[in-house]
Amino acid sequence: MKRSTLEKKINIANDLMYYIYKYIDTYINLDELAEEFKINKFYMHKIFKEIFGRNIYETIKAIRLQKAATLLLTNHYSTATEIANTCGYSSLTSFIPAFKERFSMTPKKWRQGGFESYSKELLGSSPNASISTASFDGIQAEIVKMPEMTVYYIRHKGYENNIRPTWQKLNAWIFSSDIQEYTFVSLFHDNPAITPLLECQHVACVVVDGGISPQNTKLPKLTISKGVFAKFDIEGKRGDILKFIHWVYHKWLPKSDYETTTKPSYSIYRKHHHIDKDELFDISFYLPIQ
Repeated sequence: MKRSTLEKKINIANDLMYYIYKYIDTYINLDELAEEFKINKFYMHKIFKEIFGRNIYETIKAIRLQKAATLLLTNHYSTATEIANTCGYSSLTSFIPAFKERFSMTPKKWRQGGFESYSKELLGSSPNASISTASFDGIQAEIVKMPEMTVYYIRHKGYENNIRPTWQKLNAWIFSSDIQEYTFVSLFHDNPAITPLLECQHVACVVVDGGISPQNTKLPKLTISKGVFAKFDIEGKRGDILKFIHWVYHKWLPKSDYETTTKPSYSIYRKHHHIDKDELFDISFYLPIQ
């Protein structure tokens, strides 16, 4: 396969994935999706499966359920029916069996504490997070309103040490494009406190500062939505971020007066542990709230 053909397929698949995440709270009609992207429906399915290794139907279902699993824990003022509707399910009749199949328990049991063993197992699957001794109980959140951001990105499946080459590729793109002012952003389309690490869609992003358009435009672009966020400033080393995400979703958010949304959280880097040799980070983490 020619490199240009592969890049075209990757861009189409990435755009499809971005669309699914963006509109996961609505009914997604695949005929209309193919029409929206002006491609044959069969070809659309073929490309998506080829790039991501899973068909579109399975992907939509998995994303809906992991979003619902997060909201069940964090949105204590919302009923299971409201959360099911928010995540694209028309009724509890269809939502409950799908949730039970995915998480081996009902939404009610999950909400009553069943998530703890599931989440603990996910955290234990990360060697770096398992040995982290970081504590976040003293961290204070700042409530901020953030503008939308247009970013260039490389999507990576999986959340662990194998992310590093993806960030290095993004860094190489920056150097080859002779970009002088830029900001790294991690976009967490999937919540690694809920989703098995190997299944997480991690998006390595860069904002090109100063309104400059890079000459090398082979990377796709997406827009991170504006909104209201709880901002946390943290420093640490590899493994601490995953432990922090578990803390913010399972400890801080349920005890706060806030609820989250289906929008993804993201972090903005001042120092990047996948770029710098000392593997230390300094970030602001933005959690969408309402």
